[in-house]
Amino acid sequence: MFQKGLKDVVAVQTKIASVDGEKGELRYRGSLVEEAVQDKSFEETAYFLWHGEFPTEEQAYELNRQFIKYRTLPAHVAKVAEELPVNVPLMDNMRTLMSAYYDGEYVTLSPSEQAIALTSALSVMTAMLYRLQNGYEIIHPNDGFGHVANYLWMLLGEEPAAAHIEALETYLKLTMEHGMNASTFAARVTVSTESDMVAAVTSALGTMKGPLHGGAPSGVITLLNEISTADDIDSVISSKLEAGEKIMGFGHRIYRTEDPRSILLRGKCLELQGSDPWLDLAVVAEKRIIQLLNEQKPGRALYTNVEFYAAAIMRSIDMPPALFTPTFSIARIVGWTAHTIEQQQDNVIFRPQSIYVGN
Repeated sequence: MFQKGLKDVVAVQTKIASVDGEKGELRYRGSLVEEAVQDKSFEETAYFLWHGEFPTEEQAYELNRQFIKYRTLPAHVAKVAEELPVNVPLMDNMRTLMSAYYDGEYVTLSPSEQAIALTSALSVMTAMLYRLQNGYEIIHPNDGFGHVANYLWMLLGEEPAAAHIEALETYLKLTMEHGMNASTFAARVTVSTESDMVAAVTSALGTMKGPLHGGAPSGVITLLNEISTADDIDSVISSKLEAGEKIMGFGHRIYRTEDPRSILLRGKCLELQGSDPWLDLAVVAEKRIIQLLNEQKPGRALYTNVEFYAAAIMRSIDMPPALFTPTFSIARIVGWTAHTIEQQQDNVIFRPQSIYVGN
């Protein structure tokens, strides 16, 4: 059977996550994502995807200790970071630096400990490379912060606002895993050759870089900047619809109803109402844009996707577009490593066939 792009071809059985586009459901380890991530930290949610259960109090303490430990990069990795060219895309340097992450201690770790090390390290690499590329002084990790707060600290060089930590952590928890997407498939194919987790993550980063997969929600940022205030929503959206332009942040290739991740991000923005004007604008704009879409495009049933609120969160933090896909990656690495571990536990090398169509 030939299926271009392997669309809808089942190649893997997994216990990690499932996506039901018709019902608008995303499940982590069988639990609806809205239930799985509620009142959980980034670290606890990652542990759940890796192990299928949440950590006990003692395990959570050890987990947090390990996340902090692996913020310190091997000396040769930090040295490589300072030697990389600053005029290439950040995702390219992240991929290069990840491929260098290997030392005597790392190879002795269990697969789950390797997953913690690489997840913790990637956020540090991202912040370090970003600051080097922009001529800023490197900010060292702060052991007093959790994973997400430390990432913002290393990027900004100042203590991040609580509202920004909450909003970004919610986004990162919701984008850790999303089924057999392109980068996750790349990770599983790589490790199916009995290669290692570093190689799998490096492959995934190379795949995530592509605009058809990990492309940044810059179009939504542009939209929010054009709207600027609630009073301008109608005029901006109506003019775009009259011109036949796509309204960025609405519609999804998988979900035929509301993206469950956007529902949760909207809820978080409502919780934080009044703490940031861009988060407030996103909530108001979403409601009015859907009304206008229903009026002017009846029957289309276009709903907000996760990129709409992701863009609002990034905009509220003043995160430049160059950091959007890298930030997405520091969440999705949890899924990549979970799938790598699962592939290693019941491995068969991927070897699809091709049909020759030449002369």
